[in-house]
Parts: sequence; C-alpha cells; structure tokens
Amino acid sequence: MPLPIEQYALIGDTETAALVGLDGSIDWLCLPRFDSAACFAALVGDESHGRWKIAPFSGSTSVRRTYRGDTLVLETEFTTPDGVVAVVDFMPVRQGPPTVVRIVEGRSGRVQMHMDLKIRFDYGAIVPWVRRADGGMVAVGGADAIALRTPVPVEGRDLSTVATFQVPQGEALAFTLSWFPSYAPRPTDDEIGDPYVALEHSLAWWRDWIRPCTVPDEWSDAVRRSLLTLKALTFAPTGGIVAAPTTSLPEQIGGVRNWDYRYCWLRDATFTLHALLDAGYRHEAEAWSRWLRRAVAGSPDELQIMYSVTGERRLTEGVLDWLPGYEGSAPVRIGNAASEQFQLDVYGETLDMLYCVRAVDMSFPDDSWDLARYLVEHVRKVWHEPDEGIWEVRGPRRHFVHSKVMAWVAVDRWVRMNEEADDDAPLDADAVQPWRDLRDEIHAEVCAQGVDPKRGCFTQFYGSTEVDASLLMLALVGFLSADDAHIVATVDAVEQDLLVDGFVLRYRTDVAADGADLAGDGASGAAASVDGLPPGEGAFLLTTFWLIDNLVMLGRLDDARRRFEALLSLRNDVGLLSEEWDVAAGRMVGNFPQAFSHIGLLNTAANLARGLAGPASRRAHGHRTPT
Repeated sequence: MPLPIEQYALIGDTETAALVGLDGSIDWLCLPRFDSAACFAALVGDESHGRWKIAPFSGSTSVRRTYRGDTLVLETEFTTPDGVVAVVDFMPVRQGPPTVVRIVEGRSGRVQMHMDLKIRFDYGAIVPWVRRADGGMVAVGGADAIALRTPVPVEGRDLSTVATFQVPQGEALAFTLSWFPSYAPRPTDDEIGDPYVALEHSLAWWRDWIRPCTVPDEWSDAVRRSLLTLKALTFAPTGGIVAAPTTSLPEQIGGVRNWDYRYCWLRDATFTLHALLDAGYRHEAEAWSRWLRRAVAGSPDELQIMYSVTGERRLTEGVLDWLPGYEGSAPVRIGNAASEQFQLDVYGETLDMLYCVRAVDMSFPDDSWDLARYLVEHVRKVWHEPDEGIWEVRGPRRHFVHSKVMAWVAVDRWVRMNEEADDDAPLDADAVQPWRDLRDEIHAEVCAQGVDPKRGCFTQFYGSTEVDASLLMLALVGFLSADDAHIVATVDAVEQDLLVDGFVLRYRTDVAADGADLAGDGASGAAASVDGLPPGEGAFLLTTFWLIDNLVMLGRLDDARRRFEALLSLRNDVGLLSEEWDVAAGRMVGNFPQAFSHIGLLNTAANLARGLAGPASRRAHGHRTPT
C-alpha cells in the first residue's frame, strides 16, 4: 500500500524524478526521462510492482526529514531504540548515466538496517534477470538495465535484492543505482563517479542555481522551494517543463479521474515565464520559450494543448490493467487523449507567451514572428467554433467564455506586438486595423453572450447561468479591468458558488443539462456532488491562487493574504504541493508535485509582495472596458 501523497518527497536530476516516502521507500521512478516507463511503480500499485526501500530493520520510533538547505538533496532521519540513522537521497545532475544515490549515515548508536530492492521494468510488468557483478548486481529486462553498486553484501530472495547491515555512529555506506540500455556495457565506476563527491557536487549545484533568485522576503522559504521544484520538473536538454512527474494519482481516492501529467502543457507557458522572469531566471525562461516554439512548429490547425518533453506529439492514451492504482484508484493511464482535443485557449496562451518574450527583450527571431502570424490567422478562422475548454471536457463542445476570451488575447497580443515593435514589425498601422476590429468583435460578443443578465457576472459558456473558476482569468489577462462591474460580479459569484472551505472549485456540478461530462471522466450521469464538491475531484489549488490574484488587484489585501497563508499551510513537511486538496479528508490528491500549483504560489507571492507591480498586473496591462 503506498503512503499518503503528502508523505512523499521529490528528488531529481532535471531529466527525471523519483518520489521518496517517509518510510525510506522510493515508490516511483521513471528512467531515463520523466515519461519513460517506471522501474519503481509501487506508487500506483504495491511493492511487487517495484520499489527500493532502505530503513531500520526493526522500525523506528520517529522520522524527521528535510532538504539540505536550498537543494534537492533529501535527508530522512530515523530514530530507533538503538540509535539514530539518516538516509540521504539525491540524483546527481547528469554528466554520466541517470543515477540515484542513497547514503546511509550513522548519527548515534549502532542501527541495524534493511534494504529491499525490487526492480520491475515497464511499470511493474517485467521481472528482470539479475546477476551478481563486482560490488553489487545488474538487472536486465527488455530494453532496460540497472546496475547497483554498494560495499554492502546483497543477495537474491523472492525476486528481490536484499541486504541487512549495521551502521555505527560516524560511518556511512553508499548505494548507487544507475540505468543504462540493456544492449550497452554496464557503466564504469569512472562514469558513475564517487557517491560522496557527487553529494558535494549536487549540494553545490542546487545552491548555485538558487543563489541569484530574487524573491519576496516574507515567504522566501516557500518561494525558493517552489522555484527548486519547478527547476526539478524541467527537462534540461530541451527546456520543457512537465506538469508533474507522476501519472494517475487520483483526483479523488477510489475514483477514475486519473491522468498522465508527465507532459508539457502550452497553457502553462506564460504562467511559467512570468514566474521564472519575476524570480530572475531569464535563462530558464528563454529555454522554455524555445521549447515551445519548436514544439508548436507546423500547421496552426494541428496545434496541440500538450507535447512531450522533447516535443513529440503522439501521446496515445492507454491503460495499464495489471496495476491496481493508487489506493485502488483505477485505471492507471499512460499517455493523454486530451492532447487530441481542440482547446481554443492555447492559441491565446501561446501568443501571450510570444508577446511576453518580446516585451522583455528576449530572443525573438523571424520565425517567432512567422509563428505568431500563422497562429493568429488560424484564430481568425476558428474563434467562432465551440471547443472542449480549459478543463478538457470529454463531451460535447461548447462556446466556453474563457476560450473566447483567450481568442481575444491571441488577437490583442498580435496587435500589441505590431504596435510596440520598431522596424521589424510585419504589419504597418493600416494593416493592423482589421485585427483591432476583430479584437473588438470578439470582445463585444463575449460581453453580449457570456454574461448572466441577472447577476451581471460572466458565465461558464454561452447561455449558461453557472460560473467556473476559469473566469477568474479575465482580469488577469486584461480582458477587463479588475474593478469593472462585470469582473467584480464574477469574483463575487465565484466566491458565492465555488468556495468550499476556502478553496475554489473548478465548477459546481459535473453534469450539465444536455448530459455533457464536465468532470472529464467519461462517466456522464455520475453521482451527485458531496459537500459541495463535484464528484470525482478535490478542490484545485491553482484556482484558489487565481482568486487571490484577483483580490490583490481589487485591493482586498487582507483577505488575499489570509487565503494565501491558508494555501501555504497545505504544503507538506518539505514544502511540496499536489494538484488538488480533498477538503473532506484533509489530504492531498492528484498528481504530485504539481508544477501549476507551485507556479501559482510563485506568482501570487509576487503579486502580494508587489501589488500593482506584480506579474498579474503586468500581464493584464492594457485594460479595456466593455463595448
């Protein structure tokens, strides 16, 4: 049985990541990259599907863990009747093969330890052949191989590699596990490197990376940890950032809304750029924007909402039916069928990203102008069409208000790019005018068809009387000013209809009058919501950050700070956030750690610290009034 989600911590090498449990077990690791098949999949099954546990043989009386300062080096300290021992876990940033290092340090007394290593390639489906090798063992199965090096004698038992050993005070024992292709030679000691030298290098690497960051003093610990987490979810060779390192951690325990988040979403683009740039990380922001430009190259009508870390487009969804799922939450999915949906908002996010890149004077080659033009020309053709929307509805398409507003953003940013450019603008003043007219046309339609005439608030889609949390983006992208009557009414409606115990839901119900499956689980007609929550999901953390951003822009600073502090209190003991919060159970749900949650934390902290100089107001500059 896997641990509660909040009892896991993250280690990584900026190409993949592992989740380490409070019990000393690595229950999730995909090698050699984030979206590769897992060799440890106990997180979505049980220990028979692969895990690597190092812990006191007879258990412990208490466990304490922390990252070593501003790094991704994790230290888990076990107190036992016989003494105190620590397991130090990290993944060196790659110079050789992908490697996990675990160093067991004796702190006091003499503690007997036990190691249980179950390697199961292809998400627990392949039990490898294992043979002894100098200083450890080698496991081979299919295309994958793993080498374990350790001074501790190991033996095979019940399809596992086990060891029992003692660690006295002042001594340390190192275990290194390295992946390599099964057709290649085992990595040499020189290629893997000395584990103790690797520890010092890793500590220095993360400290050097975080040192230049500029963050608010008040929440500096939370902000720095979120930045480190975001960096850990970056695929260094390309600059792509995965939404999370996991798949199929459920949005509700026992539910079916279990999705693969090990991909890069376009809508994350400008949020990520603002968060990185605001903290001073221009290099990462440029790498992310280059990844995005490469990924979306091609015909604009083939634009996807997500891509792989290297830009692959075929993310075919499948089910791993041999895995029971996290706490029985089946199915376990790999791939993501939402990549094939039409979501109009991603055009706006991409144009906003390109506008942001140019506005801060980052590299903006000719092909960026070409990409912007191709995309906005496509928006002109398709903005009238219904789509699946930001929440990736698996049902009939609709005229979602947020989607239409993001079409407006696409045109607005194209207009601004040409108006604010110097001699390199592709359009002169006369050629820009038709785009201004289109911008006004979209704006007028949204204000006419996307507003509830009784409450004066924007609605989820044309003809609806419901709100959803995506409407909180309208002021943040500059569609209307934050103090406009429609925006104020929308914020009021969200607080009235979607707040549950202080958290903002995405929407109130999951089944609309026409039977559309707004929950996205393919189960239209699902059970009614419980305690105000839509069936099948917890409360999204990102949407609550959006509400706080709106409160800042409205000048409701005390309320905004109170809500922000409440969100900060949800972080686990090492400062990590999942995608959602189960209000009833008081626990994390959804994939973990979630980049969007940490991006929300970063942007909201900056907004609170800097007010109208924060990223929300900067993104929303150029406010308009309704026509």
